[in-house]
Amino acid sequence: MPKKSALNHLWESATSNSQVFDPHRLTHLPDPVQRYLNHSIAPGTPLATAVRLRMHGQIKLNTWTPFQAEQVIAWDQGMIWSATAWMKGILPIFGADSLVNGGGRLAWKLLGLIPVMTADGEDITRSIIGRMQGESIWLPSVLANGDRPWTVLNDREIETPIHLLGETTRLRLQLSPQGQLAQMRFQRWGNPDDTTYGDRLFSGVMEAETEVSGYRVPSQFSVGWGQVESDNLDETAFFQATLDRITYR
Repeated sequence: MPKKSALNHLWESATSNSQVFDPHRLTHLPDPVQRYLNHSIAPGTPLATAVRLRMHGQIKLNTWTPFQAEQVIAWDQGMIWSATAWMKGILPIFGADSLVNGGGRLAWKLLGLIPVMTADGEDITRSIIGRMQGESIWLPSVLANGDRPWTVLNDREIETPIHLLGETTRLRLQLSPQGQLAQMRFQRWGNPDDTTYGDRLFSGVMEAETEVSGYRVPSQFSVGWGQVESDNLDETAFFQATLDRITYR
């Protein structure tokens, strides 16, 4: 499990951005896109390049297992998701999913001593980059560039390509009439069926949102491989979480 210093180092290394959100620069974009961005970012809000999250929830490891975690996402640089999960509610597993210096790694140990899962290499790196691409929903500032291309699928669904660290996917967002994010989906590199790696559907349902430092972002959500269904979350999701704290930089 990375020490707190690793999270802090990534957080402090995030590049600064002097720009602020100006809705007037987006008036050429389609109405649903403006509705989403204007709902997600208040006028004059500094356009953050990093976000730090604290969360709790449950992850499906054969059975639903409670966890607590802290995460740093530094756009164009990397991320660390450092967590503690409790098998059978008692035995702690410490570890992290990380993407640092261009390399992805999974490292988890029971009691902090006995390796449970360790993996790295190109496939892991591509999968974690995919995770970051999807988690741009917690950094709507990176989606607010007026030059970003958007496709409007209908009045409630919009899509945009996400280019990050050499990988590209198309992020599809489903919105409420007010512009609040309700669902997201994209193709992510992975092997959820434990066979060969490839582009697989990854999706999520956003169940609540919060407002922090000029941003409105999801605060309670369920995600998983395939199509996550709001009326069947326990079966279709593998990760459910509530954000306890959000900090922007």
